[in-house]
Amino acid sequence: MKQKIQIVILTAGYGSRLRPLTWSKPKPLVAIAGRTSLDYLLDEFKDLSNDWEPEYIFVISPNGWSIKTYMEENYPDLNCKYVVQEEMKGQSHAIYCAKDLIDSPMIMTFADTLIHVDLSVLKNEQRDGLAWCQYTEDPRRFGAAVLDETGRVKHFIEKPPTMEHKMVIVGFYYFKDGRRLISAIEEQIEKNISLKNEFYIADGINIMLERGDDFGIQETNAWVDAGVPGTVISTNRFFLEQGNDNSAEAAKREGVVIIPPVYVDPTAVVERSVIGPYVSIAAGCKVVNCVLQDTILDKRTSISGLVAHETMLGADVDVTATDRKLFLGDNCKAEL
Repeated sequence: MKQKIQIVILTAGYGSRLRPLTWSKPKPLVAIAGRTSLDYLLDEFKDLSNDWEPEYIFVISPNGWSIKTYMEENYPDLNCKYVVQEEMKGQSHAIYCAKDLIDSPMIMTFADTLIHVDLSVLKNEQRDGLAWCQYTEDPRRFGAAVLDETGRVKHFIEKPPTMEHKMVIVGFYYFKDGRRLISAIEEQIEKNISLKNEFYIADGINIMLERGDDFGIQETNAWVDAGVPGTVISTNRFFLEQGNDNSAEAAKREGVVIIPPVYVDPTAVVERSVIGPYVSIAAGCKVVNCVLQDTILDKRTSISGLVAHETMLGADVDVTATDRKLFLGDNCKAEL
């Protein structure tokens, strides 16, 4: 019989750095390379069912119920539960909101952390926990793992002041017993171990380490982010380059020049335009007389006469324009 493993996905942030797109949708539902960032995140767990019985726990904001709707419509066979984080008090607090559900081995990840990961290592993992890391020459903007000579984690440090510890944590963790993490977070909150009124998971894990838990690291060579406009654009590039394009099919459209890689939904109308490289056009869009590069269009958006690069347009946007750089949320109309 397969053992249950819980996958706790933190989605409750305000998404303020992606506004206005996130005024009308949670950050995980922002369009990237023909899908949503949530779809790419869920791909990371596809192989888990070979050895485990996955249960997904989404920690959402009070306005984040569209994630539940999306999951029910697109992943009806997955076992999912939902918990609301009423106040934004940080990562550990978000996990603690699910304390009554967590009772098994667990994985915790941020909704905008997209990595290449091999989870088959968990089947025979003996350590109490793992943190996925990436080697970075300058770790000072990140959290970093401080290791001993055997590769065991001594502690985690946020934004290290020196360049010494180069394995930065990417926001993806495994815990052999999720209840031990909850116990550590209880102590963290009781002692108010926080930064700017937010409780960070690194501090919770440091409490586990002080209690004697054995943590190691797993290195990933591919880590992309979907948390700010610039990284969404670069992540769109990454996934198009990884084969999530349909450039050959898009090139069959008459009067349209395609510069791969691009993704153009089959239901989109594209006329007299140059598309690419690195363009994603979602279902129901209409693009006429445009030149687009490094651009993402969400569903049912209509644009005409636009020369654009490094541009993101939300769903149901209507733009008639000339050469511009734009960042518009859902339900916008612009004449430029």
